[in-house]
Amino acid sequence: MATNAMNEVAEVSQVLAAAGLTDMVWGHAAVRDPDGRGRLDEGVRLGIRGSHRRPRGAGVARRRGAVGGRPPARRVPDPHRDHEAPPRRRRHVHTHAPALSAFACLDVPLLPISHDGVLFSDPPIPRFTQTGALIATAELGAALADALGDARTCLMPSHGAVTTGPDVASAAMYAVLPERARRTQLMAVAAGDPKVWPDADEAELKREQAWNQGQLQAGWRYLLRKAERDFRS
Repeated sequence: MATNAMNEVAEVSQVLAAAGLTDMVWGHAAVRDPDGRGRLDEGVRLGIRGSHRRPRGAGVARRRGAVGGRPPARRVPDPHRDHEAPPRRRRHVHTHAPALSAFACLDVPLLPISHDGVLFSDPPIPRFTQTGALIATAELGAALADALGDARTCLMPSHGAVTTGPDVASAAMYAVLPERARRTQLMAVAAGDPKVWPDADEAELKREQAWNQGQLQAGWRYLLRKAERDFRS
């Protein structure tokens, strides 16, 4: 089971990298060990791109600060403490993607002006504003989890975002899709205030048409194929 969880971490990381959601060695995917032995995530020095350059399923994962199951020679400060933020979630993603970072500071709602945006426009994406620094204490982790609530993603202004899903494909796509939606809205804002977007009924219809589980899985599989092509190139 732990091996499967490690493969999940590697695959999510590769999908995020294939979608361009990288920030050098920062940002990560995490899966809670199904055997109750802590959290699995990419090694602190690898970042999302580090896993992306490995064959699928061969990512290096940490369990409670160990790299590849071995204690590190020196315990380093862990900027990936953010995964501890949603303690009630089995799978989650933390990114510093550029469009989300720009959008988070605007303090405006995400509009359903693209297919990607309909998943995150109603209810509005929550924002965690208690700190823009690292989530380095259990108290901050609990506060971020409360801010996330039952939402798919939570913005962290001056930091990034945390995203969660019921399975690895959903968790990854819920990180990829709002980044695309924010980029679209930022382009619209740069050209002038957006004027037209679907009403609530049409947005609900599009949620089912465009982003049912079958479509989420299709997007996930596409990005896995892209990761494989990028690795071979």
